[in-house]
Order: sequence, then structure tokens, then C-alpha cells
Amino acid sequence: MPTIAERGCVGTLRASVKLAIATATGPIGVACSGGIDSMALADAAIAVAGAPRVHVITIDHGLVATSADTAAAVRAWAIGRGAHGVVRRVTVGERASVEAAARDARYEALADLVDELGLAVVLLGHTARDQAETVLMRIVRGTGPAGLAGIPAVRGPFVRPFLDHARELTEAYVAERDLPTWLDPMNADTTLQRVRIRDTILPLVRSENPAVDTALVRLAASAREWLAVIDHAAGPFGQFPIDCPALAGQAPAIRKRALAIALDRVRISFEAVHLEQLDAVVTAPARGEVVIDLPGARVVRSYDLLTIPSPPDVRRFTAPAGHLLRTWQPGDRMCPARLHGKSRKLSDLFIDAKVPRDVRRLAQVMIRTSDGVIIWAEHVGIAFGESADLEPVPI
Repeated sequence: MPTIAERGCVGTLRASVKLAIATATGPIGVACSGGIDSMALADAAIAVAGAPRVHVITIDHGLVATSADTAAAVRAWAIGRGAHGVVRRVTVGERASVEAAARDARYEALADLVDELGLAVVLLGHTARDQAETVLMRIVRGTGPAGLAGIPAVRGPFVRPFLDHARELTEAYVAERDLPTWLDPMNADTTLQRVRIRDTILPLVRSENPAVDTALVRLAASAREWLAVIDHAAGPFGQFPIDCPALAGQAPAIRKRALAIALDRVRISFEAVHLEQLDAVVTAPARGEVVIDLPGARVVRSYDLLTIPSPPDVRRFTAPAGHLLRTWQPGDRMCPARLHGKSRKLSDLFIDAKVPRDVRRLAQVMIRTSDGVIIWAEHVGIAFGESADLEPVPI
């Protein structure tokens, strides 16, 4: 097999993309912020998959004044290359960690686009440097062993072809291909932990061990090997509802990993402290009902079962004459009253309204049969210019 030196940066990175999409059938998404890594990835994907198959996706978090301009510029570049350019604006919720809130909003939007565009995979431009930063950041936070595994190369539809490659390769690729790039001012914002890790802590650690980046990446690889063994044992217990006495009989590492797997499966965020709390609940004697509040969810032990209460039953409505009701579909648009006639995708409106994914999945819309226009949507309300008298009546 040719070495990196023999292939060169362009050949090496394109070979990694080719391997990443080898079994993918259908359109390819590329998450592209306009930075060096993601521009190298977008260019390589276009070269390997063919431009018409590639959707270059920019998630505009709206956190800096230039974000919309950058998103538009990346989209124009993609279209100029013959690919599809997609911009999705997201609302970043107010949380203690802006980074975490932005990440969650970004992946939520990308997951929606997988459904809307029928994407086979979404490629992400993380490199070995990102892996090293992530592992060190988690060590500083006091992560458990699973956290040391760092960023996965593949998770669901998301694939990271460059995760084993040094950042210098993407820099060389961009230089050789003379690609445009756009700087994100947030990469210099020292109020963000990742920026402090990158610019202050990692350089200090490198003074002790110049090869610390490689060491951290190797640590992540070892942790993933450990994780595969633990997951094999914990997986059968990692799904709600959880039989507490059965799980309590397992070793602590298996118990906590099973709880983490169960929370991941229902997309609930958690920290190590939450696993400790839940483990204490699982191993305690049954005593009626015990409630643990997590970020955005509530876990309840009732006697021997640990569950997540279901959302309220979906309401049913009856539509007035000349209208019909159906469940919303990806790509649906409407002009809600609050936007005074401006059209937006319902998926964006649900995100703005902070409607949980499992709730909005069953949301209903009302269609005017004469022209097929959506004039009402559950959780959003009546369309602009329509009479409130037309709102469907719950039954």
C-alpha cells in the first residue's frame, strides 16, 4: 500500500474519503464550516463522489456577525463546483456551555437534513488534532473511561474520514489545491474551553512530551478497544425500561455503561455525575418512586423498573370542511402568523419552538384541499392571514 509520502496529501485524503463512502448508496452530505479541514473534505468528496452527488452543508449558528456571509460564501463555492450548496440556520439554546449547545443544535440540524435530503452519509472534517483536544478536554473534566474513547470515526450516518490524519495534511491539501477558506472568530475566543485547550494547555503539555498529540490519539484507540468489550457485556441491559435488580447484579463498570447506552439510545444528554446518581438509584432497594432529573429529561424508578415517562398522548383533531389533516413530512413549509407571511420549513419552526424530536415526529398539519397550502401546524399555530376560526378542534 502506498505511503502518505508516496500518495501526497491530495491522494491520501481522497483515498480516505473513497474508503469512507465505499458502501454508501445515494447522496453524500459534507458538513462544511468553511475552515481548512472541512474545505479539504468538501473538495475531496466532490472529486471522489462526483459533484452532483455531493451536498455541501453549512450550519449557521448565528453566534458571530459574519456567520451568514460565510455560509453564503461556502454555498456559492459549492454551487460553483457543481455540487449542491445547503445552508441551515439554527438557534443555539441558552446553556452553561455555548460549545455544547451549538454542537447539539448542529447535529440536530444535520440529522434533519439526512431525512430531508435522503443522504446516505454525512462526512465530518475532524482530524487527529481534534481527537487529541477532545480526549484532553474530557480528562480535564474528569471523564469516565468511555469518555477517553474520544470522537468515534463512525456514528450512525456521521463518518469522519480524516480522524486518523494529522492537521498538517489538510493544511497541505488546501494549499496545494489553492482552496478558499474562511476563519471563524470563535476559534480565537478564549472564553471557550476547546480554544483554551488548543492554544494554552496543549502547548504546555507538549513542552513535557512533544508527541503528546499522538499519545492522546493512541489513548483514545485503546479506550475504544476497552469500550467494545464493555459494550458487549452492557448492551443487553442498555435499553429502557431497565430491570433494576438484574442490572444491579452486574459489575459497576457494566452498570454505568449500560445506563450510558440506554440514555444515548433515546438521545438524552448526561454527565458522569448523572451516571453516578442513576447507578445509586438502580442498586438501592425498591422504595416506591424515585425521580432523577437530567438535562432535558426525567428518569423514574418505580419499584423494580427504571423508565423515562412517555410524552403526553398525541392529540387528535377534526378539520373543518374543505381541509384535511395529516402528519407533517420533511420539506413541509408554511407561513406562520408570527412571521407575517415569510415561509419557513416546519422542521426549523419546530426547532425554534424547542419541540422535542419525539414529540414533533407525530405533529399534525392541516391542509387546504383547494390548493394544498398548510394553514395550521401543531406546536406552531395558524398561518399568516388565516382566520383563527379555522384552527382544527381537538377531539
